[in-house]
Amino acid sequence: MLKILVPTIMLLPLTWFAPSKSLWSMVLMNSLLVALLSLSWLKMPLETGWNCLSPYLATDPLSSPLLVLTCWLLPLMILASQNHMMSEPINRQRTYISLLTSLQIFLILAFGATEVLMFYVMFEATLIPTLFIITRWGNQTERLNAGIYFLFYTLAGSLPLLVALLLLQNSSGTLSLLILQYTTPSPLLTYADKIWWAGCLLAFLVKMPLYGAHLWLPKAHVEAPIAGSMVLAAVLLKLGGYGMMRMMVMLDPLTKELSYPFIILALWGVIMTGSICLRQTDLKSLIAYSSVSHMGLVAAGILIQTPWGFSGALILMIAHGLTSSALFCLANTNYERTHSRTMVLARGMQMALPLMTAWWFLATLANLALPPLPNLMGELMILTSLFNWSPWTLALTGTGTLITAGYSLYMFLMTQRGPLPQHMIAINPTHTREHLLIALHLIPLLLLIAKPELIWGWTP
Repeated sequence: MLKILVPTIMLLPLTWFAPSKSLWSMVLMNSLLVALLSLSWLKMPLETGWNCLSPYLATDPLSSPLLVLTCWLLPLMILASQNHMMSEPINRQRTYISLLTSLQIFLILAFGATEVLMFYVMFEATLIPTLFIITRWGNQTERLNAGIYFLFYTLAGSLPLLVALLLLQNSSGTLSLLILQYTTPSPLLTYADKIWWAGCLLAFLVKMPLYGAHLWLPKAHVEAPIAGSMVLAAVLLKLGGYGMMRMMVMLDPLTKELSYPFIILALWGVIMTGSICLRQTDLKSLIAYSSVSHMGLVAAGILIQTPWGFSGALILMIAHGLTSSALFCLANTNYERTHSRTMVLARGMQMALPLMTAWWFLATLANLALPPLPNLMGELMILTSLFNWSPWTLALTGTGTLITAGYSLYMFLMTQRGPLPQHMIAINPTHTREHLLIALHLIPLLLLIAKPELIWGWTP
């Protein structure tokens, strides 16, 4: 564990002491090395599942794919931010890279924590760098409003979780994930127990986000700079799913009855946010709402508590992390050239940037879950387990899948096809950096087709 954590922490002094002309290349090379080193976590030698075990940190088949995704994302964020940060003073560039690095440190500590309380502290700590990135480097004036939404939604959701964890510590005497799964679950009978159950899950459902508590997400995504959007879509939403999977072990007897409204909300959210996507004019907002729709499926898959549901949720989280992040990068390449997120004003890009259209096509197909991509594998596993739980869910999930295909096609056609608008006279050509960035998102996604058991989680 430390062989990844220490080099990541050492990126901070590197950022501040590197000579200004080679700052980005040095940080990029080092973070890429850390990302390659982190692939060693995917090797699972132990029968118990726990690996790299130390008193505070460990990895298991559930956390290691998410940890690798976190490490993989830092070099990609640095690659994506390079262009629009070059005009800033050097100290601001250093601060920006430091915030991204500190975010990765907190995320590694959150996903690797063996104590639930340490996970909670790191879960909250990720708020701070993200808030700075959104409110300081966002593009429009709405960014402060978006930052406030982000902060208060997340805080309001996670304060009940702290109280719930302290009550759990009081009743069971431990908060270690290694021991909690073996403690006898307390019979949850009273109304207070039901409120405790909701307190445990609310923070994660807001973070995912569940439909109804999702209003902070499109705002935060649309106003954040590219690295903020990437890390929000790819990793921060996954904290919610990961936290739910970890807490489910302790909430067993009650979940069967109490999870109904949440499953219904999640599945209804798939349809509603998909429908919202169909009439979006803003490109980043469309991608943000599609994230809410995919996360609704993940929430439903986790809440029905079957091995297939869990496994499908984990696969979909990883696949969605790579796909959604790639789509935000593509939206950013458009934005850097046209300075507009409105799809009507920046259409017909296939005429100007044909190679970029190929990347758009691949990313869009991944977003609508084309076979044999992991996106489809995750969705099918969740759909199957939901159908087993109640055949009626097929109506909701089927409609959701249709709408997903609809808005993905709409996004691709609106941005790429048709005549080039008159006002777009001189567009910069695409750079090798941008092609490398998208390739590093989509190649891992394609490689996972060959060895999906890396991201299956616990399912044998």
